Amino acid sequence: MRLLNSLLCSLLLILICMAVTGENTLPDNISHQTDFSLEQYNDLNTEPAQIVADLNNRFASDLYLNLSHSPDYTGKNIFFSPLSISSAGALTYEGARGKTADEIRAVFHFPENSSILRKGYAGVNPGSPGPTVYSANALWAEKTHQFLPEYIALSRDYYSANVTNLDFVNKSGESRDVINGWVAEKTNNKIRDLVSPASVNSATDLVITNAMYFNDSWLSGFDKGQEQEFRVEPGKTVPIQMMEKTGSDQKFMYTDTGELQALDIPYQSGNGTRLSMLVLLPKEDNITPAEKVLRTGNLSSVTGALRPTDVIIYFPKFRLETEYQLPDLLKKMGMNTAFTPDADFSGMDGAQDLFINDFIHKAFVDVNEQGTEASAATVVSMNEMAIPDRNKESPVVFKADHPFIFMIRDDKSGAILFMGRVMNPAGAPLENLTSDA
Repeated sequence: MRLLNSLLCSLLLILICMAVTGENTLPDNISHQTDFSLEQYNDLNTEPAQIVADLNNRFASDLYLNLSHSPDYTGKNIFFSPLSISSAGALTYEGARGKTADEIRAVFHFPENSSILRKGYAGVNPGSPGPTVYSANALWAEKTHQFLPEYIALSRDYYSANVTNLDFVNKSGESRDVINGWVAEKTNNKIRDLVSPASVNSATDLVITNAMYFNDSWLSGFDKGQEQEFRVEPGKTVPIQMMEKTGSDQKFMYTDTGELQALDIPYQSGNGTRLSMLVLLPKEDNITPAEKVLRTGNLSSVTGALRPTDVIIYFPKFRLETEYQLPDLLKKMGMNTAFTPDADFSGMDGAQDLFINDFIHKAFVDVNEQGTEASAATVVSMNEMAIPDRNKESPVVFKADHPFIFMIRDDKSGAILFMGRVMNPAGAPLENLTSDA
């Protein structure tokens, strides 16, 4: 069977850190067990973009929790773009039918109503290139494989994904160069060599790409702080460069739940967008209680409690580069059939001859005194079958010197563009860390 490669490049930077007391274990299959009903939105006349943003955030939490509790990522930094992955997933889902479609919809929390899905992603994804954030989709098709005109048309009309014909059969290397060049261009050369011979080769029929890029300055920049110790785990520290903001020229949206501090740091943004980094910082070093907040869906209650507050901020500079092989994780989350010869992607070419061979995501983020730059890319390859206010006299202190979760989001819709976990901003091996005496 031929290979449908969905490549997504996305940028997301939001910082979230939370701590909540409770259980320290999670079930093997972590997901929001909720039945989506349009009535809750129709009563409020909610726009499709808001619905899709909410459902994308559910997927973001699910994927993060499954990543964080995988043995492969124990104690490691995490960074990915849920909107990038789900955008590529939406283009893949548009061609799925039957059980294959049902499983993809359940994992990504897509609405059954195709109009809401399409209008929602058109509204959530920033369309045209700009100085702050943008998203782009594209289809790369094997020139000898016939795809349904209606699939090509809906990809173009609702996802702005134009099709380019390539010769995967005879010139797979050149085809990979074209796709990798597109990804590099859309991510300011931060994501390179994403597709490899294992994911795009002579068996490839289609590659779906979504590119998202973010580069913005803080509304009010940080000062360079002192080198300090970051507690990566009990008894282990690593030296890191802190940024600080100790002046009183700006209030920040902040709340203290008693178990965590939540801080929203705005970017300058522009082009009608309002973007910020939401940081949820546990009171204790253990990050597990913060992850429980994501599992229980309490993030909106935390953000709803944010109030203008004088805050003294100490925050680490960091740069993360990540890459994830997602098939096993997505299967664990319930998306099984799409990876087997029983897959039905007949909405793409009219035949049940495609299945997903691989699903790869790569991301980059750089946080410094001036602002943030982030990008990400996702590849889906398919083979053909054979709370209280604080006064100015008493500013609160927000010191991120221990592990936290982070996300970048659109303030208007609340959509999480990027999400991650910082366990060690210096990236040093644990054996090289300093022991606290």
